[in-house]
Amino acid sequence: MTPAELSQAVQSAVRAAVEAGELTVAVPETVTVERPKNRDHGDYATNVALQLAKAAGQPPRQVAELVAARLRTLPGVAKVDIAGPGFMNITLDAATQGELARAIVTAGADYGRNDSFAGRRINLEFVSANPTGPIHIGGVRWAALGDSLGRVLRASGAEVTTEYYINDAGVQISKFGSSLLAAANNRPVPEDGYVGEYINDIAESIVAVNPGILYLPEDEQLARFRSEGLRLMVAEIQRSMVEFGVHFDVWFSEKSLHDSGAVEKAVERLREQGHVFDQDGATWLRTTDFGDDKDRVLIKADGETTYFASDSAYYLSKRDRGFDVNVYMLGADHHGYVNRLKAIAACAGDDPNVNIEVLIGQFVKMLKDGQEVRMSKRAGNIITIDDVVEWIGVDAARYTLSRSPSDSTITLDIDVLTSTSNENHVYYVQYAHSRMCSIERNAAGLGFDKGPAEGFKPELLAHEAEKELLGQLAEFPRIVAKASELRQPHHVARYLEELAGSYHRFNDKCRVLPFGDDEVTDLNRARLWLVEATRTVIANGLTLLGVSAPERM
Repeated sequence: MTPAELSQAVQSAVRAAVEAGELTVAVPETVTVERPKNRDHGDYATNVALQLAKAAGQPPRQVAELVAARLRTLPGVAKVDIAGPGFMNITLDAATQGELARAIVTAGADYGRNDSFAGRRINLEFVSANPTGPIHIGGVRWAALGDSLGRVLRASGAEVTTEYYINDAGVQISKFGSSLLAAANNRPVPEDGYVGEYINDIAESIVAVNPGILYLPEDEQLARFRSEGLRLMVAEIQRSMVEFGVHFDVWFSEKSLHDSGAVEKAVERLREQGHVFDQDGATWLRTTDFGDDKDRVLIKADGETTYFASDSAYYLSKRDRGFDVNVYMLGADHHGYVNRLKAIAACAGDDPNVNIEVLIGQFVKMLKDGQEVRMSKRAGNIITIDDVVEWIGVDAARYTLSRSPSDSTITLDIDVLTSTSNENHVYYVQYAHSRMCSIERNAAGLGFDKGPAEGFKPELLAHEAEKELLGQLAEFPRIVAKASELRQPHHVARYLEELAGSYHRFNDKCRVLPFGDDEVTDLNRARLWLVEATRTVIANGLTLLGVSAPERM
């Protein structure tokens, strides 16, 4: 019995008490059941009686007893105790708990999926670094977190579109083109230009394919270097994302908003909503009506549109494409964007507490030999995604960047993340998975496997270490739903570490394989089912984080 099934059982018991006239309350839509920290308090606990007591006009313990009386008649429920002011502590029998192993193995890759976000269309935009250089370490964190968040949201039933916003319009692209032009002509980098070996590499690539470019008039050279450099840089970013295991459903061009007239149309749509005004020759959006610290210029007095106008058009584009929730994952230096983006939603007539979410990430630093690493071999003054992958690998980077809340500063210690110690969290979890694969291989070598489903005897999984492990496995769907709701994939990573710990304790106390020439028993096979169930959950969890589940280490 899973926590979800037990929750439904408690809800049904409340409904039965209401239908019998013993309780006069509205049956709750959901009932929370949780694993108590103290195992002496049973397998699960619920405070539903405390929640219903006031409306029922009865003491909580009396309400609890009415519900508990019905739960005690259910198959699989060993006992229900009333504790404290009215908590219900529920203990399941061994067969009911052990049955979960069969359910998990049968579900396979689908175990952990839930429908908590079914029917929701979510646009998830992340990374979106300017295409003027390689992805830096801050973008690497968003790549890991954003992709993992997309995976957990999909596992919770949401229809998710992942999106990269290409900032291919504006001053930074002109500076990028000028930097390439200077490099190709062996000139000093312009003031506020871009530096690093990658600039020389891109310039050389452009000249190699178009040798005549250096004989064109300067303005034509600049235009060609700008357009070709942008194309090559976007291709480089796309390559690095693929190699990091990140897929974007949409690569959205900012320039397309200008070329299609979407920016001007957005201004008019916002004007129709009554929040646009003209002052000092410029066109403004009155965002202060919705919590922004100042009103924002959409069109300057010289007729040039602003970045904020592009942001407005981009948000409206997402809504026009049918997304209910639009999640923006921005870097640590973008705190000022929160209110202004929410103000755009409000000015468009949407609910800024529903239709738009802005997540702000914090800084990442890397250590080597206890010293902070600051420089890149290729980009000069930043650490790039390729540096991170070269130093610690994709799995270690993705796991470590996903195992902390997005709003916390994080340190990647190269020495730890390349070690084979329990301090290396990704190694700890992956090693647990490989150890389970090894047990299954060894069982096959002894000539047996877990056997057919109909031969599985769940009631044999009665050891405390087995119960602890089963209880952890039962929590996985709830953890996935929680990670989705809070937009924090780190809950999955932390869960996997706890599960790996429970597995190691089980493995130490409960022998899975027969000893020496001992015969294979039903207990060996039942434990092999439990091993396979645990391996399945760890593999599913690692998949949600975009991390591999190796069979050998």
